Amino acid sequence: MPERERFIGTETSTATESFYSTLLHELTHWTGCAKRCDREFGKRFGDDAYAVEELVAELGAAFLCADLGITLEPRPDHAAYLDNWLKVLKADKKAIFTAASAAAKATDYLARLQTTEITEAAA
Repeated sequence: MPERERFIGTETSTATESFYSTLLHELTHWTGCAKRCDREFGKRFGDDAYAVEELVAELGAAFLCADLGITLEPRPDHAAYLDNWLKVLKADKKAIFTAASAAAKATDYLARLQTTEITEAAA
């Protein structure tokens, strides 16, 4: 991640929202490895598995932003980013459900990490 100071506000988000939504997008990617949520990442930019993983990460970031109170409204830049992956959505009518389910599993995994950390700290 770039330093927080490198993020700037835009018409659709503050600098803080931009930083945290990017961080949460990347954190959702982090959950994908085999020892965490075990998702297929794809072989290269633009292939279908890669596109679904990007959908997962962007939906996960949106879910987490709402859950953490970073933003309660869907952001236009999230929607614009998802628009880039319409090819997959048009080819597979279930892709959005697959991605949303995987994003929910990723956010649940991250929530369990937080709960475990809090429980261990209190012990």
